[in-house]
Amino acid sequence: MDHRLLEIIACPVCNGKLYFRQEKQGLICKADRLAFPLRDGIPVLLENEARTLDAEDSHP
Repeated sequence: MDHRLLEIIACPVCNGKLYFRQEKQGLICKADRLAFPLRDGIPVLLENEARTLDAEDSHP
């Protein structure tokens, strides 16, 4: 995941910062406790595509 992209994209729900999780291959919003998937290296920033994280998963 390109670090420059991470600096400019935001959570589509709360506009908060997203964190990349290598082992999950997804973007994490700690505020909403959502994980947005990557498909072919492209972030899918749709709320209905995100999965809810439990407390231990929400840490980048």
